[in-house]
Amino acid sequence: MKKVVIFGGGSGLSQLLKGMIEFPIDITAVVSVSDNGGSTGKLREEFSIPAVGDITKVLMAMSGESKGVKDLFNYRFKDNTSLANHSIKNLIITALLEMKGDFAHSLPILCDLLDVKGKILPLTEDNVNLIGVTKEGYEIIGEAEITESKRKIVDLKYNKKVNVKPKVLEEIKKADLIIFSSGSLLTSILPHIIVPEISEAIATSKAKKMYICNMLTQPGETDDFKVSDHIKVLESKLGKGTIDVVIANNLKIPKNMALLAKSEGKDQVEIDEKKLEKMNIHLIAEKLFKVENGYVRHDALKTAFLIFSYLMEEE
Repeated sequence: MKKVVIFGGGSGLSQLLKGMIEFPIDITAVVSVSDNGGSTGKLREEFSIPAVGDITKVLMAMSGESKGVKDLFNYRFKDNTSLANHSIKNLIITALLEMKGDFAHSLPILCDLLDVKGKILPLTEDNVNLIGVTKEGYEIIGEAEITESKRKIVDLKYNKKVNVKPKVLEEIKKADLIIFSSGSLLTSILPHIIVPEISEAIATSKAKKMYICNMLTQPGETDDFKVSDHIKVLESKLGKGTIDVVIANNLKIPKNMALLAKSEGKDQVEIDEKKLEKMNIHLIAEKLFKVENGYVRHDALKTAFLIFSYLMEEE
């Protein structure tokens, strides 16, 4: 069975994994743990733990349990209670971290409980914060604050050295394919590859490297970006020529959805084939979008099928 290691965080990674668990692939999801917003931020502050929100999203995406069980774990308490906005899954993993001391001993329990198909590894066990550096030299501390900032972020770092778990580096070494999922470049993908041990392990890996390109630009972060621009950001940290293949949406998003995206300051990401050719990047272009609950998202099953097909062709 082919081994795939996926880097990401937030809804982009969890959306992709929903489709990938349907295929015979050995999956390891490496998840960033620096989110400090919402329920996760409150739990981090109170219990001095790494961020749990993205980890629990991935747990649910890779779970083979029934919809009823997932609905229970996803339940959030009402605003007028002392547990306002906390989800059951975030509270359970926080309790396990209190009991067991770290993710390494906590996650296997939840993975068994939720019948998780694949492995989930946090980037680090450390309680770390992202720092965004603006072109004026200002430092914005915290992932949520970086996301909300109107200033242009030109560099990203952590508030202290990040200790990567050896298991993450082992999985990278064994991978047949390394994937960078769709999602925020600044707060979902770069938090992994700004860590020297991770970027070095990826650079020396014999695995092919794939990027699942975002379908829409992100205001203040990737305005006017085409597919090649996203890849250039990744390769600014990984090294030129690192990315081998990109999967991108090539069908125009319906006008009503495009107008909604535009109202949020987002544009559809264009495929610039000639530049990708010059960069020696293999392009897989298909209709990828799906409208879910009023949002334009990657079609999880279609995207996973394209990944699986690519893996089979590489044999």
